[in-house]
Amino acid sequence: MTDTADWAGRPLGEREVGWETSDAILFALAVGARAEQLDLVFERDLRVLPTFALTLAQWAPDVLGSAGAFDVGTALHGSQRLEVLAPMPASGSTLMRARVGDVWDKGAAAVFEVVVECEYVRAMWSIFAPGRGGFGGERGPGRAADPEGEPIATPVVDVAANAAALYRLTGDRHHIHIDPAAAARIGQPRPILHGLATLSTAALAAAEVHGASPADLRLLEGRFSGTVLPGERLTVPVWADGAFRVDTERGTAIDGARALFA
Repeated sequence: MTDTADWAGRPLGEREVGWETSDAILFALAVGARAEQLDLVFERDLRVLPTFALTLAQWAPDVLGSAGAFDVGTALHGSQRLEVLAPMPASGSTLMRARVGDVWDKGAAAVFEVVVECEYVRAMWSIFAPGRGGFGGERGPGRAADPEGEPIATPVVDVAANAAALYRLTGDRHHIHIDPAAAARIGQPRPILHGLATLSTAALAAAEVHGASPADLRLLEGRFSGTVLPGERLTVPVWADGAFRVDTERGTAIDGARALFA
């Protein structure tokens, strides 16, 4: 197996990805867009949710796992960052380039950064890989500080019972999101919602609090600290500076989060 530190900076290739209006609409519906939000769900004046780009870039962390950087059976999606560079058209294609960013040494584990860039977005996955630490590298940044003061609003979001079944049609078809037996193998009572779906759903709620269009998202980031089950009720405390958190009755699902809008 390649030494952990040697993965830093490695190219992961490039891929031309394309989409139709129906793909963008399906994504919006899967993450909770309402039928009356016509600019998100009606092709006539469609504005593509920026987080849709993350479904088109999912191949990049998969390439790194397939190359043997970490055990795909134990690695976890630790956090996500998305910078929006330009609006995506309702349909089209773009060339995405991927590389490994920094690789941090957390002692018992390593964190691999996967960076994907195209003309519309710059995205970064942080993959937490148990058993790959202890190589003498830097620990990297710590957890973001908790928001100061009280949230300006705490919207409640009811996740649809079929949310994971819908979201997996956008590209991430891992069995833990649909198969009860696969979910049980990772200690979950039933299939779980994709972390990126939860992050997109929370961004919709945050946009409403700030009086912004979700399509005007400019930056989104968050750390995945727990799971969400389809059909659950979420609370999303939102702060004036863009910070937010996602909570379930079982605990916090996303923290260290921020959404900024134009």
